[in-house]
Amino acid sequence: MKLKASGLASLALAFAAAGCATTQQAKVGDVAGYCPFLGAALCAKLTPTETPGRLSGAALTGSGEAMAGLRYIDPSARWSQYHKVLIAPVTFWGGDDTKVSPKDQHQLSDYFYQAIEQALSKKFQVVQEPGPGVLTIQVALVDATTATPILRTISMVVPQARALNTLKYLATGTYGFVGSAEAEMKAMDSVTHEVLVAAVDKRVGGGSLATAAQWQWGDAENAMNAWAQQMATRLASWTAGTPPS
Repeated sequence: MKLKASGLASLALAFAAAGCATTQQAKVGDVAGYCPFLGAALCAKLTPTETPGRLSGAALTGSGEAMAGLRYIDPSARWSQYHKVLIAPVTFWGGDDTKVSPKDQHQLSDYFYQAIEQALSKKFQVVQEPGPGVLTIQVALVDATTATPILRTISMVVPQARALNTLKYLATGTYGFVGSAEAEMKAMDSVTHEVLVAAVDKRVGGGSLATAAQWQWGDAENAMNAWAQQMATRLASWTAGTPPS
């Protein structure tokens, strides 16, 4: 009975977190050594971090404390020597079967770059040339899906529809009619090109009523904002002397 009560309490807390989140982490698919942007060699070094899902509050809220679904960190990296960042243009690496139009690919990539630059510029000096003490940041969108605006609004605002949507969340860990985005990133020494950290993560729309009437790419944009903040928070912490965790 105690275990059952504990499980129900954890589920209730997770649902409460998801209900007020604009974006939540989702399980990354089995990459099986294949990451279109990172490449096979680096992809093979990735390991799961915290398990994304309904019972992970940090993963659901999209806070700076959340971790990527898959991650590699160079154990010998000397983070404290880095105080500047060089941000490469964000690229889109969807497959031939992607449903994202070239125009949307360009707009989403530009949006992601601006989100990253805005977040990192609050923690680091952003430079345009490589050099000692400079981290090169490379990020790619590898997939994105649109939300279904009208159905999304109905499923979150109309009480009966929201109740059904809540049941879907409890069963699957995600809400209906939400959009998503998946990204790969790496940070390298700008001089040696040694990869210091790499990650793959996926996020979907959360249950916050603030997202009910957003446009079709709103969930993807919220995911990018969360990633940018997460990246800035963790890199700043590591370069300040806090060991990676």
